[in-house]
Amino acid sequence: MNDKNIQFYTDNAHSLIAQYDQVHFESVHKDWLSHIPAQGMVLDVGAGSGRDARYLSDKGLSVVAVEPAEKLLDAAKANSANHNIHWLHDALPELNRVFALQVKFDLILLSAVWMHIAPSSRERTFRKLSSLLKPNGKMVISLRHGECRDERTMHPVSAAELAQYASQFGLTCQLLTQHRQPDQLGRSEVSWETVLLTLPDDGTGAFPLIRNIVVNDSKASTYKLALLRTLLRIADGHPGAVIEQTEQHVCLPLGLVALYWLKLYKPLVDQYDMQQNSSNTKGLGFIKPAGWLQLTSFANNDFYIGANYQQASIASAVRQTLKDIARTIRDMPAKYTTLPGTYDAVFHVDIPRTIKEMPARYTTSPGMSDAVFNVDIAQRQSVTDGLILDFDFLQSLGNFYVPKHIWDALTRYSVWIEPALINEWASLMAGYGKNRERQFSKLDYLNALTWDDPQRTTARVRTRVNSLLAQEAVSCCWSGKPLRTMDYAIDHAFPFARWPNNDLWNLLPARTTINSQKSDRLPSRIRLSKSKELILHWWQQAWDDNKTEFFTQAAFALPSIQPHSENYDDVFEAMSLQRDRIKDFQQLEDWG
Repeated sequence: MNDKNIQFYTDNAHSLIAQYDQVHFESVHKDWLSHIPAQGMVLDVGAGSGRDARYLSDKGLSVVAVEPAEKLLDAAKANSANHNIHWLHDALPELNRVFALQVKFDLILLSAVWMHIAPSSRERTFRKLSSLLKPNGKMVISLRHGECRDERTMHPVSAAELAQYASQFGLTCQLLTQHRQPDQLGRSEVSWETVLLTLPDDGTGAFPLIRNIVVNDSKASTYKLALLRTLLRIADGHPGAVIEQTEQHVCLPLGLVALYWLKLYKPLVDQYDMQQNSSNTKGLGFIKPAGWLQLTSFANNDFYIGANYQQASIASAVRQTLKDIARTIRDMPAKYTTLPGTYDAVFHVDIPRTIKEMPARYTTSPGMSDAVFNVDIAQRQSVTDGLILDFDFLQSLGNFYVPKHIWDALTRYSVWIEPALINEWASLMAGYGKNRERQFSKLDYLNALTWDDPQRTTARVRTRVNSLLAQEAVSCCWSGKPLRTMDYAIDHAFPFARWPNNDLWNLLPARTTINSQKSDRLPSRIRLSKSKELILHWWQQAWDDNKTEFFTQAAFALPSIQPHSENYDDVFEAMSLQRDRIKDFQQLEDWG
């Protein structure tokens, strides 16, 4: 709020108090009465006459009331002497005195305040306010529409803007007002809307911890954000990747974490050449001559689960790159991502020791650990047999341990967490010197952070369909009708827009009209079951000659498949279970 506005509220304090207090709380805030918490802490920002603070205090809530106009604050405080209200002379966007309290709130109220905040300050204001919420905490913002006929400065507002900020910072957004409400003070030119924003609560405290790392934690590079987004992508897309699960943690193949790290940084480093740390001279720890720099001509989509690299030099470079990334993850973001106020690392990494000489593959020396034996598998595969990014190799690079409650939060709340990660990553890059010199736009950063393009990754399956059609019939996996070369589509069985997976098992040939009808909907349990034989036949027809890649991808992406299974029925049963998981997490509309 600018000085001009504060001066207006100071000069007109007594008349404004009389005006505000003549309207009851229930009339002004009828849209969200049911969302008032039964107990806890409330922050009333721009408390004005204290009407709202007094009402909430009478409900048994502990209220912190903030008012930047000191004369208004003094009068409101005097009128609230018998209420449990802690008054603060403070102002947005800083709220220094509020943050000094070291308190999180169950409810934050901004009534008739948002229109005073300049658009250039709103993102920062929203970030700071959202960081003051408890898990499951709610923020209520009233939006004033209509011209201002006095000397105050007011800016246009919209619920869509708040929804965008909510997406960036991991909150849910709900417009409570279906139609704009008339002004309770009788001003015909003024109308109001109410927006409710909620910080999700996973019941474990994991979500606030993740948000703290994303939004508040100190960062000298983008590594912490990259690690979280890597884990989120695995949690969201690869439930089968969990090697071990206890009540305390899940264990992932470190090679899989390194692979997703590679896929995230490849366009940022090789395509856009964007600076990724605060030093203009210090390079990235995983960019090495024998590894990454041998692969600069490769595209992002050349690296995927099940990929087979037969050329010895390429196999060696890929293996070395993933090893370099694994060490970087262990020594930097995993080490320095700590619980708030402690030096206790959130994540743990176990990398097996490396040896130069190994006996025969199935021979172990006395006392030799399984971890060392796994290194032998990786070394021999890359040197003598090329390199396949299968379960054995990815696990051979080590283990990555994620606290169970964080893994569960990443799995369930990915749709809210990822936009916050992307936004923070873009903002962080925008502050680095080389990036500023090159004048990258916000769109440039977002493009560089975009995940796989589905159009690009369906081309291989389309080529396979065309090859088969030249020799035999190929059926639509949803209708059973034969396909024609110029009239079919490659359908993501589980829609890519909501669950980005380009694995072979998820890409099914379908008639163009059926693919259009299905769109981004999830096949119903009945429709999937009726198509079982068609899907199984397609998998066998298309991928019997490429079982390693097919089953490796399925084992990582789908729950309950054993790592070395080659049973198509097992894949379909796991696919059916994954359908139910996606339905539960994202509440997608069913098709068929």
